[in-house]
Amino acid sequence: MNDVTDTHDGVEPVRDVAIVGSGVAGLSAAIYVARADLEPLVLEGPEPGGQLTLTTEVENYLGFPEGVGGMELIRRGKEQAERFGAEFVHGTVEAADLDGRPFELELANGDTLYTRALIVATGASARWVGAENEDELMGYGVSTCATCDGAFHRGDDVLVIGGGDSAMEEALFLAKFADSVTVVHRRDELRASEIMAGRAREHEQIYFRWNAELLEIHGSREDGVTGATLVSHPDGRPTEKLGTDAGEDVARERVDVGGIFYGVGHVPNTDFLRETPVDLDDDGHLPTETGMTTRTNVPGVFGAGDVMDPRYRQAVTAAGTGSMAALDAEAWLDAEAERAGGDRADGERADGDRGNDERADGEAPEALAD
Repeated sequence: MNDVTDTHDGVEPVRDVAIVGSGVAGLSAAIYVARADLEPLVLEGPEPGGQLTLTTEVENYLGFPEGVGGMELIRRGKEQAERFGAEFVHGTVEAADLDGRPFELELANGDTLYTRALIVATGASARWVGAENEDELMGYGVSTCATCDGAFHRGDDVLVIGGGDSAMEEALFLAKFADSVTVVHRRDELRASEIMAGRAREHEQIYFRWNAELLEIHGSREDGVTGATLVSHPDGRPTEKLGTDAGEDVARERVDVGGIFYGVGHVPNTDFLRETPVDLDDDGHLPTETGMTTRTNVPGVFGAGDVMDPRYRQAVTAAGTGSMAALDAEAWLDAEAERAGGDRADGERADGDRGNDERADGEAPEALAD
């Protein structure tokens, strides 16, 4: 059982597990850690619930044949975690000291938290383009995930904003459902890889608007997206030219569309790890060790969800890696306690533990790793 009476320097309590992030990955981790009687502390971050809260309807999550609202799924997950003893705190980690033990987390409000194990489930935020009304209509016809929302646009004409691989993937997926897909790119050539660009160009339902950008989105939350205003300039990047001498050559056009998808990439929320010994890749994602594990290069630090998964970025895969991180963290804590000469508390294992299944080196058991 988590001994929250343990203190750092005799003052601050030390948690067994802190989870940074409260999206699907963080909630899944919290449920598993809490059921292991480790009383996790979940730091909800600046966007409680993560990217799923921007999705009005989730149809591809197991167990909901009629679909479920993104906010509703997050609410249920939080209630489930709280039922087993997880504690939620509104807080954002600004810096972390992961060189010593216990780990030290500095919050934006000035508080400092201490934990033996850390699960990073901070997600990756989709880049927005700054178009007028995108805040109001995000999740109501504006989306950052074709896999999540593409099926809602059967028979629609839709726009995809972007020119890289992400945009091409979105366009190709949407072409399965939409009548037409128009890729809007601010330059006259794509940044996408040759193979992805070629597939999109060859698709008979995918069209391109070169040297153009999205300026305004039309519609309402009741009616969804009904159209968009595009701007274009022969030299590209038209929004940069608005308000300048070159603005006279910027053309505006309103188009009728039923959906708009942003394919301009994601930004992993890992800024607080940049001054720590935790490895990050060139894009800021949190790499985990080779194999079926969520362990990072720093013992006791684990990754879950989109922050460590730039490929799939789905709610169900985030939930899976959240449970994996919890099991990996539990096994690591047991191994650390064994090295120190005893179990986590009072010489007894927690009810949620897996008996002798954990390896002494903190790895998950073979049956779970297969």
